[in-house]
Amino acid sequence: MSLSLSPVPPPPAFLVSALRAAGCVFAEDEARVLHASARDPAELAAMVERRTAGLPLEHVVGWAEFCGLRIAVDPGVFVPRRRTEFLARQALARTRPGATVVDLCCGTGAVAAVLAARAPGRLHAADLDPAAVACARRNLAPLGGEVHEGDLYDPLPEELAGRVDILIANGPYVPTGDLPLLPSEARDHERQLALDGGKDGLDVLRRVAERAPRWLAPGGRLFVETSERQADTALAAVRAAGLAARLVEDDDLYATVVVGTRTAR
Repeated sequence: MSLSLSPVPPPPAFLVSALRAAGCVFAEDEARVLHASARDPAELAAMVERRTAGLPLEHVVGWAEFCGLRIAVDPGVFVPRRRTEFLARQALARTRPGATVVDLCCGTGAVAAVLAARAPGRLHAADLDPAAVACARRNLAPLGGEVHEGDLYDPLPEELAGRVDILIANGPYVPTGDLPLLPSEARDHERQLALDGGKDGLDVLRRVAERAPRWLAPGGRLFVETSERQADTALAAVRAAGLAARLVEDDDLYATVVVGTRTAR
């Protein structure tokens, strides 16, 4: 993983045309990434074939740009979304160097990587998907992070209880009935467990919030991503767990984050 991305050369016109014909909305940007990532013309042709067949760009090249970092993305693993950069920035703004950070439903570990790279401290991450855990370990091990396999808090070291300063959870929040409406890139190439949030999309968020007070240090904060239409219900769930909660949004990224704080006692 690199802490910054180098400029990439302009791609050939035929590459842009091929991607545009396949329906890629950001054909020029994707062409630059593919052109810069391929080691030779044969590899480039294979990459273009996979991308035009519908495989996510990040799975084709094996990485995603996230907050200026190059994050490894393995096949099938949830691709970090650009809107989630807002979640990362919100958490980073409240993370002091040396803080204890936990990233649940970590996926590739992208959010945790941002915090570890820019505010180093004690970092733990967890995910239920073995493929995501393996990917997150590749991204976080160089930054001193520990990645655990299991359901939410279950695999975390017990010694972290009551000591977590920053708790992040970008869990699945797509309502089950909306899964068929997702773009095929997500629906066909990412694990359903990383997308399906239950009937109203908030099953995982409720479970995270319910147990958060036990793990957060006094004054510790929980950051969870949700959608605008779920915001009121998500706020209520965090408050029902006993945390002070507020909503922060970014209209440009269509990003919605609930921030819950364990009041000091």
